[in-house]
Amino acid sequence: MYGRMTANSENCVVLCSSFYPLSKLRLPPNSFSPTLDINNGKENGKKKQIPRLVCAASLSDNESDKFLLREGTGSRNGMTSGDERVMTGTTARGRRLLKIREEKRKRQYERLHNYPSWAKVLEDACKEDAELRAVLGDSIGNPDLMRKRVEERVRKKGRDFHKSKTGSILAFKVSFRDFNPLDSFIWFELYGPPSDRDVDLIGSVIQSWYVMGRLGAFNSANLQLANSSMEYNPLYDSKKGFDVMPSSFHDISDVEFQDNWGRVWVDLGTSDYFAIDVLLNCLTVLSSDYLGIQQMVFGSRCMGDWEEGMTNPEFGYKYFKI
Repeated sequence: MYGRMTANSENCVVLCSSFYPLSKLRLPPNSFSPTLDINNGKENGKKKQIPRLVCAASLSDNESDKFLLREGTGSRNGMTSGDERVMTGTTARGRRLLKIREEKRKRQYERLHNYPSWAKVLEDACKEDAELRAVLGDSIGNPDLMRKRVEERVRKKGRDFHKSKTGSILAFKVSFRDFNPLDSFIWFELYGPPSDRDVDLIGSVIQSWYVMGRLGAFNSANLQLANSSMEYNPLYDSKKGFDVMPSSFHDISDVEFQDNWGRVWVDLGTSDYFAIDVLLNCLTVLSSDYLGIQQMVFGSRCMGDWEEGMTNPEFGYKYFKI
């Protein structure tokens, strides 16, 4: 739409968008006409009508207030510098950036108001626990994937995966109850039901102990270097070591668990008793650094709530095959 208005005794062209509200132009009534009059274009006392070039720009409602009709004084642009204001509009890049910001705000809102509280706790714990951070990996931010990772870890390692040290700071108690080295059980009480990892650790230690005893490692008759000094290159008598009476571990059962109690039957055979010292030394470090043993009992036929013949895994039974 275009029209004519009079300002300072001069005529100027008014170009406006059809999308711009006329009420905001603040034009006097009957100010528009289909012709353009220019005072400076008089020829022979007559006004000359010249072609008009009409331009229009589309403005949004929010930006239409930024448009200001400007009155000219005969300059090239028909505007004075004091009355000039810049008309701004939206661009494709601006709209894209606005959309990105809106999506980011939406994600932040959903994260704050719809994100599970347990997932927030795990994320905070990851800052201090390197093991938990390794368990979750790239699943942080995805509650469903985080849940799967944690459940998988619990099945493999047990429910104490979040502890930085899984052992016990307390030394376990050791007692003997009618222990017969040729036919007795060795019992160990844990602080809780063992995980599959705990069963493998204890079973591997006892299996190694049995293999060494089976090969004659626990023979006190041939301890030539036990009390020797290593400063002067001690001598070892091979002939004496070969001729000594051998000692051998005879037999052992599988390691069994019911809830927090475990046991293994042993027949030490001709092995010396210091084999028990070797086993206790190994289990002391194992208890301190890995799983936690409350007490060990050598001898006795039954401890705790042990039920003979109960081998159902659904009721807490586990075993390690030697």
